[in-house]
Amino acid sequence: MRRKPHAPFWSSGRRSDPPIDCNRLNLSIRQHIAAVGQRVSTLCKGEDGLRQQLALYHVYYNFCLPHASLRQPLPQLQPTNGTGSAKLWQLYTPAMAAGLTDHIWTLREVLLFRVPPWPQPAGV
Repeated sequence: MRRKPHAPFWSSGRRSDPPIDCNRLNLSIRQHIAAVGQRVSTLCKGEDGLRQQLALYHVYYNFCLPHASLRQPLPQLQPTNGTGSAKLWQLYTPAMAAGLTDHIWTLREVLLFRVPPWPQPAGV
């Protein structure tokens, strides 16, 4: 897949969408996926490699990475293990906010997760 350097990776195409959201998403993708952010030929040998990297980033972004905008206040302050101030917020990922999981996943959990097989049509 050939693209111009730093060309928008995603754009909704609508004039009413603020460009800030598109630019934020494009920057996040460029920062986390080397094949998009810079010209590298060893990590991504075509469209399939790029799709695999995007799929892994998508899972990491939604299951492993807590988002500050989704955090919820704790009903009771929790003390920390060190000398810092008490914990005020419960961190959430987009998958937790959508009700898909009840905890923040580690990258190890993501990589070791066995995806169940897709149901096959009866005629195949």
